[in-house]
Amino acid sequence: MRRASACCLELGDIATASRLRIHHLRHSIQYICSVRLSSEVSTAIARFSPAAVSPGAASFAREATALAEPESSNRAKALLFAASRLAAFAESVGLELCAEVLLRDSVIERFCAIGLKGVSHATRRTVRSNLRAIARAHTCAPPPVLLGREKAKAPYTVAEIATYLALADAQPTESRRMRAIGLICLGAGAGLVGADLRGVTGRHVVARSGGLIVEVTTARRPRSVPVLSRYHNRLETVASFFAERFIVGGIELSRRNVTTPLVSSLAGGRDLCRIEVARLRATWLATAAEAIGLKAFMDAAGIYCSQRLGDLVASLPAAPEDKAVALLGGSR
Repeated sequence: MRRASACCLELGDIATASRLRIHHLRHSIQYICSVRLSSEVSTAIARFSPAAVSPGAASFAREATALAEPESSNRAKALLFAASRLAAFAESVGLELCAEVLLRDSVIERFCAIGLKGVSHATRRTVRSNLRAIARAHTCAPPPVLLGREKAKAPYTVAEIATYLALADAQPTESRRMRAIGLICLGAGAGLVGADLRGVTGRHVVARSGGLIVEVTTARRPRSVPVLSRYHNRLETVASFFAERFIVGGIELSRRNVTTPLVSSLAGGRDLCRIEVARLRATWLATAAEAIGLKAFMDAAGIYCSQRLGDLVASLPAAPEDKAVALLGGSR
């Protein structure tokens, strides 16, 4: 009996709090519309009464939009549309028309996945962004921190690569010289990093199709990479020296972090910055991009971000190896 009484008391408290909250919400909306919002925005919110949704859904949309404090009437209309569609969906599935229920991430995601099936992906993304903006305005939590995007490493210049090759040539033992030269040639000449480098032996460097090829077999994306011709002679010498052994060092394929011990063991070059494998790859990427005219293509197409290029490239036929060698293995 005590437990039942406690439950009834809790339900009564929740109902009372809900009535107080609604009463407070109405006064807050009146205050916001009269003080914080411009007359143009207030008018757009007050006049919102679409025939496609119920009066309750329209009322929820007006209240939610007013608390979000849109800066313009167009922004208010976008928020009103998103909130009214969300409220209509909530009514269809039996959810209470209140911000605490409808503006949860789980409800917004369910609405976007089920309630917006008939609209385009772009519209779905816009509606979700607007609903999340309303949800942030209804909470006391701080807005999400904007995390900066990590930019690509700067490529090395030709002079810098020549300096690092000279450092490799000055190593005290032949094995260390060959490993350092191999690292530079595989990175700047073929763009290999991480797992790509870990599995390369001398036998994976093959002369064919009019150039020099590195067979990448142990990475997530096995492939054949044409080597830039300026690195051919050095890399062929390295491959002949190591034969069946791993070029970058170690004896087990499962070894980790193979480049750090090699770079750390280089003798001399105190006036030089430490070799960065990511910058070696960036050097190859920049050279290959220049060879295929990527910048000219993106400038002509008006593209500044490559997000969709992968979708386009996926539909193109694979280039023959001799064509890839001729295109990417030139002496640039």
